[in-house]
Amino acid sequence: EDGVPTDAYGLDEAVAEGYLVPPRAVSVPLKFQREGIRYDDLSEQERDQWDALEWDEDGDVPDAIGAEAVNTWLFNADTVDKMLQTLMTQGHRVAGGDRLGKTIIFAKNNAHAEFIGRRFDLNYPEYKGAFARVVTHKTEYAQSLIDDFSVHDKAPHIAISVDMLDTGIDVPEVVNLVFFKIVRAKTKFWQMIGRGTRLCPELYGPGQDKQDFYVFDFCQNLEFFNQQLAGTEGSLTEPLSQRLFKAKLDLAWRLGPEVAAGVVVEVDGTHSDAGLRQDLARDLRTVVEGMNVHNIVVRPHRRWVEQYGEADAWATLTAAATAEIAEHLSGLPSSVRDDDEAAKRFDLLLLRLQLALLTGDPGVERLSSQVQAVAAALLEQTAIPVIKAQELLLRDAAGDEWWVDVTLPMLELLRRRVRGLVALIEKSKRVVVYTDFRDELGESAELQLAGVVVANNFERFRAKARLYLRKHEDHVAIQKLRRNRQLTASDLRELERLLLEAGIADQQDLDRASQEASGLGLFVRSLVGLDREAATAAFEDFLAGKALSANQLHFVNLVIAGLTESGVLEPGRLYDSPFTDVAPQGPDAMFASADVESLLSILIEVKSHAIPEAELGSAS
Repeated sequence: EDGVPTDAYGLDEAVAEGYLVPPRAVSVPLKFQREGIRYDDLSEQERDQWDALEWDEDGDVPDAIGAEAVNTWLFNADTVDKMLQTLMTQGHRVAGGDRLGKTIIFAKNNAHAEFIGRRFDLNYPEYKGAFARVVTHKTEYAQSLIDDFSVHDKAPHIAISVDMLDTGIDVPEVVNLVFFKIVRAKTKFWQMIGRGTRLCPELYGPGQDKQDFYVFDFCQNLEFFNQQLAGTEGSLTEPLSQRLFKAKLDLAWRLGPEVAAGVVVEVDGTHSDAGLRQDLARDLRTVVEGMNVHNIVVRPHRRWVEQYGEADAWATLTAAATAEIAEHLSGLPSSVRDDDEAAKRFDLLLLRLQLALLTGDPGVERLSSQVQAVAAALLEQTAIPVIKAQELLLRDAAGDEWWVDVTLPMLELLRRRVRGLVALIEKSKRVVVYTDFRDELGESAELQLAGVVVANNFERFRAKARLYLRKHEDHVAIQKLRRNRQLTASDLRELERLLLEAGIADQQDLDRASQEASGLGLFVRSLVGLDREAATAAFEDFLAGKALSANQLHFVNLVIAGLTESGVLEPGRLYDSPFTDVAPQGPDAMFASADVESLLSILIEVKSHAIPEAELGSAS
């Protein structure tokens, strides 16, 4: 039957027939891993520690840290300690129960793995330096450590790994797996689970064979896969090469469905739209030409491979033909490959920007800001000759003036010249926060540079206003904003009076705040946030009667968390991180159209409650 495997052998069958052992899944909720860390939720002593941290080079202190930052650049000792405590007390043990069985901890990145290793040594000094070892691509003599880990009674007994032990390692003695990072590709998830399925006779003693293994999950991976632990379906997202193919195809079609037969444009895509259309069609046809029709995956699509391997087929791109190519050819393997992942991701960013510019999509500003960030990051490394050679173009792209009259060929030139440089960008320079050290600073003094007129210190006003308003959350107007009640004109006047009489702001500050936030109510809401119960209540009707998947529910919870933190969530934010970490193609690919409209309507309604009714028309 087409589309159905000729045969399949699932984990349940392998377990039933005695070839593998089953997992015992344990989901362990850790608040910081799921909700992040909010300053207001900390004890007084913890707030003092928070305030003492060096968060960044500018001295800014955040009010909250999102869940995505925990174990990426912020490493909280108690979070790791609780994980280790769970593992050491609840994990399978060997040697008559005296020693933890072989364990793999899947960490998020190398810094995360190193921190786990240090916390283990600190908590279990009797095992320091041998029992738990970091095994990553950066580890010296990593293979030697893996060999030792594979020996039943030889240290290390805990391997802390980043990707290196996810696949391809066969250690039957493994009885504990710890998921301390988010995994969203089903194939990879099952490969990781496979590290514990191997049989191991007499592991616990004579006649006491390995019967199962533990999966301790601290990142809701089990909930994401519905905790069914049943067969795999492959990656949940399309491969990068397939997304690139589709983006090029869409842009080529929108640039010109038809091209006169035999007409060759003299210039390339960096000079004209017609040249860009020609270049795209040629690139796509080259990829199709590289598809081997004898390949078992390609063979069923041979007719389309042969048809669109001809140049004439690309002269006319109807909507139907475009859909046909996307369906039958975009995901097929080709000998035409590009292994530079960073360059391909930049290509996709520029292609989406070109599409947005061509179609008038409001996402232009968001995408262009991402390109500016790439250019700015490269400008910090002009000591590298290949980057120095593109300095003028990078400076243009990093600024604002270049974007005023930007064209598709201008973006194409930028893409071609910069794509090969993106991999040279240094990894994030954000300070990694451990809470264990403090810089010593001399006494600071505020200076005014000659020739620079400073109108006011708006950021200082914002910080003072946030602190003052949160101390006065019992005020009626602030309570309305926090609890998603409709703000009135008199409430707004009261907020102005409150800030002016307290000496927090002058009229110039308030005018600027109103202008930047599209209203003083929205500005205040952004400082005090939205009560979580109120944010949750806004979605009661949306959630009522729906059987949402774990992924859909996680998306909605992210929206609620965003509203709780910032008070307002613009609809366009749903197409950015962290939401795209759950739904890479946005909510449209996850929910039905009617549900997406309902989501957006809720966000608009929540925002409208922070705007007096008399101002709603002008604000919209």
